[in-house]
Amino acid sequence: MRHMLLYTPNQMKPLSIKDKDIIIFTDGSSRGNPGRGGYGVVAIYPNAHGEICVDELGGREDLTTNNRMELKAVIEGIKNFVGYYSALEIGQYTFNFYVDSKYVLQGATAWIHGWKKNNWTTAGGKEDVKNRDLWEELDAFMTTYKIRSKWNLIEGHAGIFGNERCDVIATTYADDTNAVQNFKLYTGSLSAYQATEEGRDILNLDAVNQDAKDKLKARKKSGSSATAFSYVSMVDGDIQTHATWKECEARVKGKSKARFKKAISKSDEDMIKVEFKKS
Repeated sequence: MRHMLLYTPNQMKPLSIKDKDIIIFTDGSSRGNPGRGGYGVVAIYPNAHGEICVDELGGREDLTTNNRMELKAVIEGIKNFVGYYSALEIGQYTFNFYVDSKYVLQGATAWIHGWKKNNWTTAGGKEDVKNRDLWEELDAFMTTYKIRSKWNLIEGHAGIFGNERCDVIATTYADDTNAVQNFKLYTGSLSAYQATEEGRDILNLDAVNQDAKDKLKARKKSGSSATAFSYVSMVDGDIQTHATWKECEARVKGKSKARFKKAISKSDEDMIKVEFKKS
């Protein structure tokens, strides 16, 4: 059974982890859509001795999309425990996912059922659903191992420690082809992880990593002269991203009440989308 929750600021609270709980934060990033991309995962779980541990995971693809990386992060988070727990044990755990992607959350909790009935095609049955290979892979894990899951939508780039750490991992892997060698991922006890700057408030959704928010603010201030990561446009309430200014200009030129803005990073792009949605 899959449950969906939406966390808003006045609902946030410290997380607790029980003997049969696994907490998984995920995030994905792409430099262009499509472009080079990466994913990040922070998983918190009990080991065979009942000790609470943390695994950070990361990976990259040379040509991908943001949605694929968001979904890939969830799949890799599950795969991390296949074989670690026995086939019988894994079905007894509850996987608590904390994602900032509505695409992943809605796909995993609602859309996937219709896609399966339609043999992984769109409602018209004329073409495959986007990212069919990954959705089929996710479904195979969920059904084969009878995984119990709870899905929680959190605000991205709002300073939540788990989300911010996943973003750092995802963007680092997207940018660095040698990230496997150059970037150190944590594996060890929760207590030792919480002694680090990255993990000190990993279980507190209400805590804000102000340093991360300040860095994003600084990047936005320098945006006028910075190299564009993408361009975001909104026409008649429909928000789209563009790899070049030419594409963006063609869409907004002559359109009444159209909005557009340059993004200098994936984080900046997401913030602009949130800004446009609120306008």
